[in-house]
Amino acid sequence: MTDNNNIAFIGPGVMAEAMIAGLIRQNVAEPSRLIASGPRIERGEELRSKYGIETLTENAEAAGKADVIVLSVKPQRLDVVLSGMRGVVKSDALVLSIVAGAPISKISGILEHDSVVRAMPNTPAQIGEGITVWTAAPAVSPEQVDIAQQILSALGDEIFLEEEYYLNMATALSGTGPAYVFLFMEAMVDAGVHLGFPRRVAEQLVAQTVRGSVDFYARTTDPVHLARLRNQVTSPGGTSAAALYYLEKAGFRTAISRAVWAAYERSRELGKDAKAHWPENLSQSDQNE
Repeated sequence: MTDNNNIAFIGPGVMAEAMIAGLIRQNVAEPSRLIASGPRIERGEELRSKYGIETLTENAEAAGKADVIVLSVKPQRLDVVLSGMRGVVKSDALVLSIVAGAPISKISGILEHDSVVRAMPNTPAQIGEGITVWTAAPAVSPEQVDIAQQILSALGDEIFLEEEYYLNMATALSGTGPAYVFLFMEAMVDAGVHLGFPRRVAEQLVAQTVRGSVDFYARTTDPVHLARLRNQVTSPGGTSAAALYYLEKAGFRTAISRAVWAAYERSRELGKDAKAHWPENLSQSDQNE
């Protein structure tokens, strides 16, 4: 589906490079069909040397050549970038945005272009182990939906949802999620060092503990609630029970919940200048908190 499509990445940052690497690794697109555009010449040279793709410094030029345009700039730069591309996007092109908080209505309005897909990948996409939640505007054709799915599948798993309001939720939960996990791992490693382990040993113990726990959950034959798995390693009066009691007393669950909610609110703030559609189960007071 993407064989004859030129794909332009507007904003050649870390996630754009992850997508470029994934598309090439999965044979979804040839390097000759990929373009990366950004103001830093040295960054363009780095990507061209590493992947054999075309690089440009003018976004409008890149957009004009593309059948698929991937928006991968910082949210604060989006308005300027979109304004500079207005009028040059092909009428049948697909615009795929991974910009946090930016609603489809804003992108479509500034570009004056209706075929827009909005997606939220996460950091593990860099090794093909990411999870991406995405949605598409009504004007996106079935063929373009297939193209978007192929591109996002190169990053790992993908979940399509018809309602756009889920994207801000995904930003807070899975998009920002790796940061929570890394902080948790960092805290565990520091605790291990405090106990007396060499840091390299503590890091190995923590990394494999997290990896093994996730794999164990993923490979469970029947769907099982996480609480049941936790109970399996919590003996009455044992070490796990003592540790979990302290975490609960310290408000561990509440801290995580509030952190996710804070990320969700920030994602909404980034797109507050455009109209949003909220699920019926969120009250007006919830929306305004």
